Amino acid sequence: MNGSVLPEDVLRDAPSYTPRPRELADLELLLSGAYAPLTGFLGRADLQALRRGGRLADGTPWPVAVTLEIPADMADGLQLDDPQRRTVVLTDPEGAPVAAIEVTDSWPTRDGLHAVGGEVKRLGDGGHGPFQRLRRPPAEVRALLPPGRVLGVIADRPLHRPQLAEIAHAARTLAAHLLILVPISGPGPDGLPPEALVRAVFAARDRMPPATIVVVPLMPRGDEVRDALLRARVAGAFGVTHVLSTGDMLTGAGLRVLVPRELAYDNRDGQWRWREDIPPRNRRLAMTPAEIEDLLDRGFPLPEWHTPPAVAKELARMRPPRRYRGLVVFFTGLSGSGKSTIARGLADSLRETGERTLTFLDGDVVRRELSAGLGFSKADRDRNVRRIGWVAAEVARHHGMAVACPIAPYESARAAVRQMAVEAGAGFVLVHVATPLEVCEKRDRKGLYARARAGQLRGMTGVDDPYEAPEDAELTVDTTDMSVADAVEVVIAYLIENGWVEPALT
Repeated sequence: MNGSVLPEDVLRDAPSYTPRPRELADLELLLSGAYAPLTGFLGRADLQALRRGGRLADGTPWPVAVTLEIPADMADGLQLDDPQRRTVVLTDPEGAPVAAIEVTDSWPTRDGLHAVGGEVKRLGDGGHGPFQRLRRPPAEVRALLPPGRVLGVIADRPLHRPQLAEIAHAARTLAAHLLILVPISGPGPDGLPPEALVRAVFAARDRMPPATIVVVPLMPRGDEVRDALLRARVAGAFGVTHVLSTGDMLTGAGLRVLVPRELAYDNRDGQWRWREDIPPRNRRLAMTPAEIEDLLDRGFPLPEWHTPPAVAKELARMRPPRRYRGLVVFFTGLSGSGKSTIARGLADSLRETGERTLTFLDGDVVRRELSAGLGFSKADRDRNVRRIGWVAAEVARHHGMAVACPIAPYESARAAVRQMAVEAGAGFVLVHVATPLEVCEKRDRKGLYARARAGQLRGMTGVDDPYEAPEDAELTVDTTDMSVADAVEVVIAYLIENGWVEPALT
């Protein structure tokens, strides 16, 4: 559908909202027809039927909940019985209108949010972003496919020689046309940005049979079975008749599923064959993703027997050795723990070597320059930490190193910062400066603990506001009996050991 079918006055007066990334991905699939027969976000009746038996209210099999949440105050302002007052305009992260939902069902969920169900209608002529030419709707793709069988492959990882051999064998056996579906929402399992994954797939194109390549905004939901069923449904919408599985794709949408035997490289003639057909002494097994990542992290070339040179070149470009990759070093700890002093010492040491382009984000400076006007409520503290995280991730996106040292007392905000770094294709090192509260209070350089104990300061972390100690820190230090210089050396040693910086020459 091109353009809007809703009256201009309805759209002009309707509230607008930017959905979360997963909801935006679902929205694109709804608008394109990839989620057929769905035409909108599910209401309560469909969700209840789905939970009971894996079917919608009308009996249609469907694998996952496709839902949308909006702020409660926005939902309360809608009038569901009035077609003129129940529309919400949905925008992309830049604020451009993408679609409108005519809300026919609304109910409270959590944290000031309401779920809403209803049909969606496209606004405008389409989205923007990389590889738009490959974001084809299913109807257009089906019209381009030759008659007969269509072999579908979900390429959520780069295609190395073992996978390419499996694909070629399956396509030849079926006499099928090949359709490659590349998920592009968020970083892939190897930490590659989605655009890099698309380029890596194209780099392998001359090693596979003639193929149609389509990108789709499929995001995992954390349930492998339901994710596999949804992928099968989407593949079926694009005209796929057979799916090549790596063991995690289940039958769905009427597709035939092919599960190949394990391949190995035959040293005798340089071919990939069924593993059991090669004597053990002549056999090389496919490398694991962890082994591939380790070679790239250390700057070693991927072996040509395993990875086509064009694919290896693309992967090395997008996943350079760690010492050349962006990095966020994020210190967290109580006030007085020593985190700012250690972070500053780390920044000074790295500046002395000149090895890294470094940005130091001190908590107090950020409060003054970036987060002026924010208070110390939980919401404002989270907002401050997320702002720091966004700046740090942007520094790391361009291969710089950002060192940040806010208190960051809440796990959810720290997790959000880690995710920002991952989505920027960068590394993330969380350093917990775990100096005990009683030691921090004795130091009390700023007098904050004394004021909090006297009731003159509210919301002091560790006194009347909680500090959620991290369980996922890459490194933990305690400065109770450790000098600042020693703590800095511990952090530098970790960065050297893990390849993020080179050892100093002196």
